[in-house]
Amino acid sequence: MTAGLPSLDFHRFHREELPRRLARWGPLAAEAASPHGCLGLCLPEGPAVSFVAEGGTIRVVEDDGPADTLVELDAESWQGLVRDLESAPGLLYAGRAKGRRGDLMRFVGWEPALRAMFHGIPIYDPERVDLRDRRGAPLDPGASFRLGDDREEMAHFLETAGYLLVKGVFAPDELERLRDGAEALRQRAVPGDKQSWWGRNRAGEEVLCRVIHAGVAPVFRRLHADPRVAEIASLAKERLVARDAERPNGVTVLWKNPAMSEGLSDLPWHRDCGMGGHAVMCPTMVMSTYLQPATPETGELRFLPGSWKTSFGFAEATDPAAPRGVAVAAEAGDVSLHYGDGMHAAPPPTGTQGPFRSSVLMGFTRPGARHHRGEDHYNDVLLQREDGQVEHLARIAGRE
Repeated sequence: MTAGLPSLDFHRFHREELPRRLARWGPLAAEAASPHGCLGLCLPEGPAVSFVAEGGTIRVVEDDGPADTLVELDAESWQGLVRDLESAPGLLYAGRAKGRRGDLMRFVGWEPALRAMFHGIPIYDPERVDLRDRRGAPLDPGASFRLGDDREEMAHFLETAGYLLVKGVFAPDELERLRDGAEALRQRAVPGDKQSWWGRNRAGEEVLCRVIHAGVAPVFRRLHADPRVAEIASLAKERLVARDAERPNGVTVLWKNPAMSEGLSDLPWHRDCGMGGHAVMCPTMVMSTYLQPATPETGELRFLPGSWKTSFGFAEATDPAAPRGVAVAAEAGDVSLHYGDGMHAAPPPTGTQGPFRSSVLMGFTRPGARHHRGEDHYNDVLLQREDGQVEHLARIAGRE
């Protein structure tokens, strides 16, 4: 088994171990699973199991008969899912989850319930999140800070909300150099180069959404040595180190674009470990340096306060039924920091005139954290198409 872990037996796990976990976490999982019907999992040419949400818990049936949606996984992928090393979206993008029947988006919808029943991870509910400051008063989820503010206050806010906004970190002349570096990367990017994400707007034009190898440029590589970056990153409770700047996804530059019809310029509610690896990688952090303002018109970034120790199902950022969250009201030169497993979204810009939001993203992780299968990055599964477009998850699920 990957990651040096012993192999799990499909039958024994569902007959012996899972009932013990459901005795504690079954009600938690049932609450999340109920809207998505009955889920079945099976191995190729092998056993199957169905999870039925009823009576306020999850009932395990060693048969695929009750399953509205039946998903086939190989043994390694199933064990990874059980251990929170794999995710439903990551398995779909990688082509390692096959739909035997039903709607695979229901498999995605079941993911919070699976994480609850396997690991007891609570379901995010904005009505139940306890957001309080160090003195016990209600926390303002839209608060911002400046370098030099009380570090204990800043660290507490980050730990509680899961994100933090620091104002006025970079000066105008520094921003110009960063913008120049971003434009140089934009000019060199080519669809299908495996170093960039592309999309298509409603006019049918190919549009660059992000480059994932920005650390090859000195102006971005030097950010790792900036004392302000180190000061902000050190607010995390656990010691985290910057990812190698010169490797893909070490430093990324993204551009928001209006009127997109294909690709991932606009992001749904998601977690950065949404393609897998939570158990071996998290906590991770992402630091965003804003080259242009983040507003509804330019394309904002929104967070679900307090969600980083919970689970929340897939939802479009524009879905009226989804939580709205809190927008990061960032201006050019501001910096935000967020835990990778906190839920966040990037809805489409409401404006039609730019400049639209652009940001430099730096990744931080635990020292020594590695992909459980020895691969480079979990997001690599997103770059499947020759034209560099990252397809919408629903389209991937619909093809299976």
